[in-house]
Amino acid sequence: MNGKVNTGSSYPLGSTLRPGGANFSVYAKNATSVELLLFDAADDDIPSRIVPLDPLRHRTFHYWHIYAPDIQAGQLYGYRVNGPNNPERGLRFDPEKLLLDPYARGVAAGPNYDRQAACRPGGNWGAAMKSVVVDYRGYNWEGDAPLRKPFRGSVIYEMHVRGFTQHASSGVAANKRGTYAGVIEKIPYLKDLGVTAVELLPVFQFDPQDAPPGLSNYWGYSPVSFFAPHCGYSSDSAPLAAIAEFRDMVKALHRAGIEVILDVVFNHTAEGDQRGPMFCFKGLANDVYYILDPQNGAYTNYAGTGNTLKANHSVVRRLILDSLRYWVTEMHVDGFRFDLASILSRDEEGRPFPNPPILWDIETDPVLSGSKLIAEAWDAAGLYQVGCFIGDFWKEWNGQFRDDIRDFWRAAPSSVAKLPNRLFASPDIFAAERREPETSVNFVTCHDGFTLHDLVSYNVKHNEANREGNRDGCDNNLSWNCGAEGPTDAADINRLRKRQIKNFLALTLLSAGTPMLTMGDEVCRSQWGNNNAYCQDNELSWLDWSLRDKHVDIHRFVKLLIELRGLLYTWKESQATLNLFFQQLYIEYHGVKLHQPDWGRDSHGLAILIAKLQRPYLIYFIFNSYWESLAFELPSSYQNAPLQWARVIDTALASPDDCVGAEAAVAVGEFVYRAQARSTVMLLAKI
Repeated sequence: MNGKVNTGSSYPLGSTLRPGGANFSVYAKNATSVELLLFDAADDDIPSRIVPLDPLRHRTFHYWHIYAPDIQAGQLYGYRVNGPNNPERGLRFDPEKLLLDPYARGVAAGPNYDRQAACRPGGNWGAAMKSVVVDYRGYNWEGDAPLRKPFRGSVIYEMHVRGFTQHASSGVAANKRGTYAGVIEKIPYLKDLGVTAVELLPVFQFDPQDAPPGLSNYWGYSPVSFFAPHCGYSSDSAPLAAIAEFRDMVKALHRAGIEVILDVVFNHTAEGDQRGPMFCFKGLANDVYYILDPQNGAYTNYAGTGNTLKANHSVVRRLILDSLRYWVTEMHVDGFRFDLASILSRDEEGRPFPNPPILWDIETDPVLSGSKLIAEAWDAAGLYQVGCFIGDFWKEWNGQFRDDIRDFWRAAPSSVAKLPNRLFASPDIFAAERREPETSVNFVTCHDGFTLHDLVSYNVKHNEANREGNRDGCDNNLSWNCGAEGPTDAADINRLRKRQIKNFLALTLLSAGTPMLTMGDEVCRSQWGNNNAYCQDNELSWLDWSLRDKHVDIHRFVKLLIELRGLLYTWKESQATLNLFFQQLYIEYHGVKLHQPDWGRDSHGLAILIAKLQRPYLIYFIFNSYWESLAFELPSSYQNAPLQWARVIDTALASPDDCVGAEAAVAVGEFVYRAQARSTVMLLAKI
């Protein structure tokens, strides 16, 4: 760097290339000195240059800034910041630690990266992640833009970037397995399956060492940056490669008509509590970025991970909004699923309040107005807001759908009475807020908990591999192993498990709302009973592609269900509230006898007639979670017109008879249908 530095400017935050160099700006309230450190390689422990910032020239209010000449894209850097170290007042400055830039568009982690070095006293420069100067303006998007598909018609596939192709059976070249480039190679699979969007587990740069000793953080809910794509998912280790490769993946998915939704974590960071490392926020403005106990400066823990971001502080609000806008405008993503979103409704002292600024900022931001916004509307401290989340733009993970559908198929008492609400987009939860049917994101499984295969194979969790004494993970799984715990050679149990899997899939994909599938459920992926595989970056979590051939019947079943959904559930094109949605339909409830539904505690069967669809069909659903077959009467006429029923789905039948297309439906000759034990039946009649 041959030229002279000058004052630079406080805006924009982060590192910004300018003619002949770059501007750097960082927020560091209460800091007494700041130095910009430049490095040549990610594992260097000695900077190539240290640039001190004069507080009289390079500080505007709480922003420290400088223009440095001869800086180019790919330059590695970090900050050394000094100030008072008074944890009881919330101040934790440590000039020995190298700090990341919160606004860096790239992060490099060298082979010597060590989380513990950021926890111990002393320097950590050679073992620290480093920020990267990025020029994101020159990428050729070839006309690409976010797809902006309506939620109506969406089928979401929750997917882990690494786990999707890391297994050797994926057929992806070894140097591309587990990467953004690997995903590109498997887009034909996603297209063929019929999903319309992938929801990627966290791809913001995270700390893979935030896990029990000897294991690694696989899920990625341990962010260190809100702008940089995770460099570990790039097939190229060069500092700038992850940005280009992520964009290549988005562009390729869009060409296939598949949207990209990011699972984002704005509720906590990888820095943990007072025992955790100092990567960035702690050393810049600890009392600004985190919700602290006003009495002693201790970290609050509403996320269950050691700290909680102070999302409604003006500085953090700006950070979150700038991050979201960046991913939409510069990385072309289509939407976001907000992890533990209820934390974003807590004020600066952690108390819930009715009009949280950050959530209204997101809902009303013009840049985000075409994006999909999905809330996991609860947090780890008991704040549960499903059905009462703010605004009318957000969609919500429906945890009640998951629980009630699980209860029904394990034949829990009083579970029949809950079934209609879940089948019809949960009006008991959402209708009062004038929400659309698509507000309810329906799922039975997700990354957190049992896979669908394990849901029907285990009564209890088996998390011993996590090295936490099987204490971690949820104990209330609402699962049923069908008569044996784990793998079995019993043919009758394995047949029942397949039937149960199809039952869960049918209700998920044919219920009104927005369905979400979990990676591998379509081919019976198992985690051997582990319901908290966050630290299992191995074959336990990766998708084994040989399962597609082993369970071709389930894969086929999912494909046909998605096709049926598109055929039958094309509701009116106008934006309809949930109440209007019901006015468009005609619904009757029946039991084994017509017009005699049994809503009792010990009932395990229900039939539902649905009419006035956009297509010229009547649908007759039969759900039998009883352990014996039940004979259901069928309507013989509708509005004085005779009916002829034809079978489309019967999960008790073997493939390919278990599901056929609407045009290939099998005629039912009588007006009684015997639904086998633990089965779903769907009949059609043209009108």
